Order: sequence, then structure tokens, then C-alpha cells
Amino acid sequence: MSYKRNRGNGEYHPTSERLMDQVREVLRYYHYAIKTEKAYIHWILQYLRFNELKHPREMGRAEIERFLSHLAINRNVAVATQNQALNALLFLYNEVLHLPFAEPIKAVRSRKEPRLPTVLSRKEVRRLFKQMHGEHKLMARLMYSAGLRLMEVLRLRIHNLDFDNERIMILDGKGGKDRTTFFPGLLHAPIKNHLIKVKAQHEMDLANGYGDVYLPNALARKYRGAGKSWEWQYLFPASKISTDPRSGVMRRHHLHETSLQRAVLTAKKAADITKRASCHTLRHSFATHALEDGINIRKLQTLLGHKDVKTTEIYTHVMDRDIQGIKSPLETLGEDGDEAE
Repeated sequence: MSYKRNRGNGEYHPTSERLMDQVREVLRYYHYAIKTEKAYIHWILQYLRFNELKHPREMGRAEIERFLSHLAINRNVAVATQNQALNALLFLYNEVLHLPFAEPIKAVRSRKEPRLPTVLSRKEVRRLFKQMHGEHKLMARLMYSAGLRLMEVLRLRIHNLDFDNERIMILDGKGGKDRTTFFPGLLHAPIKNHLIKVKAQHEMDLANGYGDVYLPNALARKYRGAGKSWEWQYLFPASKISTDPRSGVMRRHHLHETSLQRAVLTAKKAADITKRASCHTLRHSFATHALEDGINIRKLQTLLGHKDVKTTEIYTHVMDRDIQGIKSPLETLGEDGDEAE
């Protein structure tokens, strides 16, 4: 098996079977997200390079175990990162090459403990929002009010909003799960005002021969014309029409994640917040503040879409009330280190 280097992106591709094209084809057949596709391609290429570009048919469980152990020992990757690499390689062998393993993969496992999440105080959240404007502020408020992930708020469509019941429906979220979460009445008016602008833009796209949005799975074939319907449009559409990287169709996608990430970072600096905060910090802050307000942890698990309640329990370690009312030993001492009288 021979390889040639693609100078544009630094990837190696097999010249005979074009292995990466096969991987992409199967990933798209199973409707994997574009971000998952890129991640799997990355890890498969890393695996090939680590093993001196041998074809995966010439390798097996031993090579996978060495590669995964290398990630844990030499690169000190997080548990989730190592698991993603393992899933990518299992997908390659099981679904693309049809060479499943009879025995489980036994590699040195990553033991990098997860860090406690960064949480903004309620005052810091207010200061952050004061430094944000327009749709970015609206998106940030949605993330904080409903505990949404970054891509979940970006992928919201018009039909996901239930104004009457004050609920947001998250369809096909992380792990392919559906759930509902809060849609506070405080946000209804600004969202409706935002929708007026979005609808005007959509009608203009239709008039110009566009307006067809990407539909998940096989819905585009099952419901012809649904992609141009109002209810399927993105709540936060991109400012420009672009080419779909998979189909090559010109359409308006949702806003790119970097747009909101930059807006939050800029607002954080302007608000003089020194914590290592990001978009995801708003989700962490929602969960922590909800616990402080007395929400049941099982209900919070459902709202956040966590598979295991242990994932939700991490927020109990950063709640204010855990140390509220407890004094530091220093407070029993005077300024010079003497006991306070």
C-alpha cells in the first residue's frame, strides 16, 4: 500500500483504495455529525502515522493497543479524548473494513482526572451580559437560562421553541438523545423580535432561489420541500449563504461556533472577569445556580441531558452554599497572626 502526501492539509491518503474516502462515505451513510466525521478522520490518520503508514488491514488489536497506550502515557490525553480515538478505530475496523475484533481492546487507560468546572457568580453573569449585544447576547442568555451546549444553541430551529409551555426541545443532542429544557418567558419578547428579522431574511432567500436548509437524516427525501419551510429554519442563521461541505449545495447554515466564542471572550475581558470562562461556562453556571436554588439533582440531570447522574454531581462541589457560613481559620487570627480577641 503506497501513500502520497496532500500538501494542502498535511494528510496522507492511500493511492489505491482511498481509505479516507471510504471512511467518510460510511460515516455519512450512518448520518454522523460533521464534527464527529472530522474527529474520526483525524484519529485514524494519527493511528496510521504512528504505525508508519501501514494499511489497517495489515494491523490489528496489538497496534491499536500500542497507539492508545501512547496517547495515555506520552501525550497524557484526557479520558474522553482516548475514548474518542478508540471509537474512531473501532468504527474503522467494524464498519469500514468489516474486521471486528473477537477480544476487547486492552490499552493503558488515561487517568487524567476531570477538573472542577469554572462557574461564574450571578454578579459575573450579569456583568458578562451587559457587555454583549444583539444575537450573541440572546444566544448567551439562552445557554445560561436553559443549560444548553454551544452546538445545541447554534442548531436550534424554529420548531424547537414552545412559547406556550415555555420549553425548548433539544432534538438529537449529544449522544443522539432528545430532551426538553427551560424557555423562560423573559426571553420570549426578544426572541420574537429576533424572529421577525430571521423571517424577512428567509423570505429574501426564497425570492433569490435559495432558502433550503440542511435537514437531518433522511428527512429531505421523506419530506420534499420541508427544507424551505419556515419551521425548519435555524433560529440563528449565518450572515451569508455558503456551500454545504458534504452535498455542495448553496444554502444558509447556522452561525459558526467561533462567532459566539469570540463574542463571549470579548465580553469577558470587557467585564473584567479573570476566570477561565468560555461559552460552556454558561452551562456550568446554569447547573450550579439551579442546584443552589434547590432543584432536584435528578431533574437537573434530565435538563442537562447527562447519561449518568455522577456527571451532574460534579456541580455539587462548586456550589456556594457548600462553604457559605464557614469561616477560614485565618479569620480567628489577628492581623499579626495573633488570635482574635
